[in-house]
Amino acid sequence: MGKKATKAADNMYYLARCEAGETNSEFSSREKAAEIIGMDRTRLARIELDTLSPYPEEVKAMAAAYNVPELCNSYCAKECPIGRDTVREVTIDDFDRLSLKVLGSLRDIDTLRSSLIAISEDGIVDESERESFENILDSLEKISTNAKALQLWAMKNIQIK
Repeated sequence: MGKKATKAADNMYYLARCEAGETNSEFSSREKAAEIIGMDRTRLARIELDTLSPYPEEVKAMAAAYNVPELCNSYCAKECPIGRDTVREVTIDDFDRLSLKVLGSLRDIDTLRSSLIAISEDGIVDESERESFENILDSLEKISTNAKALQLWAMKNIQIK
């Protein structure tokens, strides 16, 4: 890739384009990348320089063109007004590490199931069950996050949609 844009050095869209540029030289040029994505070059520059927020469709186009599906997750977790409150940002590790995280988060699934059944028997979560219920929700969040990371890894590395 050509010279690094120091003002954009920590911008996720710039970093995604740089990553794509390592395997496809067309992405080393912002102008060519913008053409491939179907966006104006100056708009892409402003997005990469954090002076303009991209539209969701633009993020999807960049994620697809650069083969960086985690870009959509990051956008939702950091920039989308709704997603900031509902989406947890996911980090993609190597496959073996992700597999171990998924398996680790599923390790206590039978205990979670039993606890949830016990709490839900009477149809309410009373004060004595609140801490156990919050622990269940935390465990489910870990399972969900690890599963999403594995899914994004598969999308990126073996093109599973």
